[in-house]
Amino acid sequence: MALAAADALHAVRSDLEPVPVRATSTTSQAGCYRLRHGDPVDLRVSRRHGRVALSFLHELGHFVDHQLGRELGDAWASGEHEAFADWRRAAAGLPSRLPPGVGRSRRRYFNSSKETWARSYAQAVLTRSHDPRLQGVLSGLVELNDVFVWPAGEFEPVAEAVAQTFARLGLLSGPAAVAA
Repeated sequence: MALAAADALHAVRSDLEPVPVRATSTTSQAGCYRLRHGDPVDLRVSRRHGRVALSFLHELGHFVDHQLGRELGDAWASGEHEAFADWRRAAAGLPSRLPPGVGRSRRRYFNSSKETWARSYAQAVLTRSHDPRLQGVLSGLVELNDVFVWPAGEFEPVAEAVAQTFARLGLLSGPAAVAA
């Protein structure tokens, strides 16, 4: 259902073989996008926490970021691609969701463009989804003040910037593509 929601927002052009998604039972991380020599290996998502859909979309966001960045060489698109410029400006206005006291290296990683893109991509897909279960997942996480999502009012301009990024790339799907 989360993949269908992403597909409803955008397409991705790729010459890659399918990239497997593997469920794990790890408690050390919610998910992981793994690479080897610059090529995707798999997306891993732990089923041992309450944000499986969000974690899957977060890792899919990393995959999209990485694939769109390939034309830039070793860069990830979120940090340098021209089509992401408005998203970078909108995302710069979001407050950090990390609690006080988190170390400098963790804070730098959490607030990096590729992590902010992955989190905002996941939330934008859930925000734009018409699936009541996915809407419920997002509402529950916002209500719990989960650090991986922003309150709806703060996030809406960023969700729009995510959609516009896909529009600039010619990858926006569905009715939103007509409006863009």
